[in-house]
Amino acid sequence: MGFLLSKVTSFATVLLFGLCCFSFTSTDAYDPLDPSGNITIKWDIKSWTADGYVAAVTIYNYQQYRHIQAPGWSLGWTWMKKEVIWDMVGGQATEQGDCSRFKTTPPHCCKRKPTIIDLLPGTPYNQQYSNCCKGGVLSSWMQDSANAAASFQLSVGQAGTSNRTVKQPQNFTLMGPGPGYTCGAAKVVKPTKYFTADKRRVSQAMMTWKLTCTYSQFLAQNTPACCVSLSSFYNDTVVPCPTCSCGCQNNVTHPGSCVEPESPYLASVVSAADKNLPLVRCTHHMCPIRVHWHVKLNYREYWRVKITVTNFDYRRNYSDWNMVIQHPNFDNLTQVFSFNSKSLTPYGTINDTAMLWGIKFYNDMLVHSGPLGNVQSELLFRKNPATFTFEKGWAFPRRISFNGDACVMPPPDAFPYLPNAGFRQYISLLALIMISASTFAFIYACA
Repeated sequence: MGFLLSKVTSFATVLLFGLCCFSFTSTDAYDPLDPSGNITIKWDIKSWTADGYVAAVTIYNYQQYRHIQAPGWSLGWTWMKKEVIWDMVGGQATEQGDCSRFKTTPPHCCKRKPTIIDLLPGTPYNQQYSNCCKGGVLSSWMQDSANAAASFQLSVGQAGTSNRTVKQPQNFTLMGPGPGYTCGAAKVVKPTKYFTADKRRVSQAMMTWKLTCTYSQFLAQNTPACCVSLSSFYNDTVVPCPTCSCGCQNNVTHPGSCVEPESPYLASVVSAADKNLPLVRCTHHMCPIRVHWHVKLNYREYWRVKITVTNFDYRRNYSDWNMVIQHPNFDNLTQVFSFNSKSLTPYGTINDTAMLWGIKFYNDMLVHSGPLGNVQSELLFRKNPATFTFEKGWAFPRRISFNGDACVMPPPDAFPYLPNAGFRQYISLLALIMISASTFAFIYACA
C-alpha cells in the first residue's frame, strides 16, 4: 500500500511540475504592459472572377511599442483547395512552385503553402498598392500609426466564386522577421465598407475574414537581447549588466560570435558575406544592446536621470528604435531631452510606464557599434514628497524593454545604495545658475 501511495505521489509531483511549466509558458506569452497588443490581418474579397476572386489583404500592427524591423514581415498560409495566385500587386510570393499543369501563362504562385513578402521602396508605380513597398517594415502603433499597416492585392484562381463555395485559408503564419508570432484561425466577419473620397457613397467587400497574431518573447528567442547597467551620483559603484545576460564568450556551440574592438581582423569580419548574422563586441554580458540608467542630479524639487543606449552589434543598425521604462515617478515626468516620449497606462489610472524613442532625422537611428553607436537623453522628474526617496534603490527602474523585448536587470540587492540615511545633496536651479555665472565671471576677469 505504501509503495502504491509513493507511486501516486511521484506521479502527482511530475504532473504538477508539468502544469507549472505550461503555466509559465502561457504567462510569458502575455505582455502586461500591452495586454491588447496584436497584429490583425484582414482579408477582403473585393470582386469575383471566372474561377475565383480578387482580394485585398491588410496587416495592422496594433502593438503599442513592438514594431517589425528589416528584413520585414512574411505571411504564410495553407490553401484548402487547389487555389493558385494568378497575379499580385503590392507584394510577392517568395516561390512560384510547380505550375507545369498550366499550358499557357503560368500563375504567380502555385504552392499550396505560399509565403508572401512586401515589395521594396522604389517599386514601379503599376506594381504598387496602398501601404505597400516598405520592405516589410511596420512601425509600432504608438510610435507611428500612419506606417503601422501594410497591404497587398492578389487574384486567386481555382477557388470558390461565391460566399458559399469559397474557403478561407488556414494555418496562418507570421514572421516578423523572425519567429515569435502565433496566429489564430481566420473567421468570417462583417464585410469591410469603403467610402469614396467625397464621403457620399459607400461600397463594401463581398466577404471579409479576419485573424489576429500575438507575440511571445519566449517563442521568439532563447536568450535576451539587451541588458541594463546602473549608477548614481551618490555612490561610486557602477553596477554592470549581469554576467552572461545574453550569452557567454566561451560558448562552444557558437564559436566566433563576438569580436574584440582592438582586433586587427575587425573590418574583414564585419564585412563578411552573411551580414544578417549578429556580430557583437566581446563583453561580459554579450548583449547587442545595453541601457545605462544614471541618477545624475538631485535638486530641491526635482531630480534628474541620464539614459544612454549603446549598440554593441558591429553589423546592425536599429532604425526607429524604442524602449519602454517602468518607474513609479513617471506620473511626475516634467521634461525629456532629445527623445520623444509618451505615457503608457496599462493599469488604468496608474501612470508608471513611459515609451521613449528617437527624434526623426536626429537620433531615430541607433547605428552599429563604434564611436557613434549610442544615443543619450536626460529625464527631469518632479519630486512627490509622499513617495520620493533615494533609499532602497527606489530611483532605479523596475523594468526596461528595448524594441519590445525585456532587458535583463541587475538584482535589486546590487543596486547602488545610499551611503547613509541622512545623506542629501540638494542643488537649487537658482544656485546652479549663480555658481555658473560666478565661475564664468572669474575666468573672464583673470583672462
